[in-house]
Amino acid sequence: MQINITSAPDYAMAEVSLTADEKVVVEAGSMVAMSPHMQIETKARGGVLSSAKRMLGGESFFINTYTSAGNPGLIYIAPGPPGDLRHLQLPGGDFYIQSGSYVASSSGVQLDTKWGGAKTFFGGEGLFILKASGQGDLIFGSFGAIHEVDVDGNYSVDTGHIVAFDAGLTFNIRKVGGLKSLFLSGEGLICDFSGKGKLYIQTRKPGSFVHWLTPFRPVKQESAGGPLGIIYNIIRRFI
Repeated sequence: MQINITSAPDYAMAEVSLTADEKVVVEAGSMVAMSPHMQIETKARGGVLSSAKRMLGGESFFINTYTSAGNPGLIYIAPGPPGDLRHLQLPGGDFYIQSGSYVASSSGVQLDTKWGGAKTFFGGEGLFILKASGQGDLIFGSFGAIHEVDVDGNYSVDTGHIVAFDAGLTFNIRKVGGLKSLFLSGEGLICDFSGKGKLYIQTRKPGSFVHWLTPFRPVKQESAGGPLGIIYNIIRRFI
């Protein structure tokens, strides 16, 4: 399998070249184009229970496996949101991905949903994160461009900008300053990483983009204003 990332970082797409009868596992809805002899199999990966756990991690219940039947083939893959893609070769350890960032992998990579604790929920990342393990190719995406950080010690990131990180990093969620800064600064919550490993962050935050778009939406005046509207706009800054 050979993978080439094109059109990065704004609208990245993965060009995956397969040898004869080679397989690639792709998140549902991510196929852009493919060779005519490619075969597709759709199923709940790992059974119903495992797929239900994947949904808790922000992924689709069903997953597609494409096989280049009898001849070398080519498939183009892209996620739904605009942004970047990154290709990694997993050496056999664990690797963690935020909800919704998984795009594709080779058959040697196993995916599981890991309980992240209540701190990830209040950090805007959901209660579960995806754990990728095994050996093989892994493709994940972001909203905006991806920036790599080699952490050796401590490093702090806004929770909405986290994409993925190595298993060698541990993290803790905290608020920014006091309650006034938490609700009025627009910065939400901070994730403090510690340890040694690689961290991937995205240059844009979905919640901030939605907040920027809100004034342009054709909504009724009474739904946008008043105490409830103010509270809603404050909450939107955290996600």
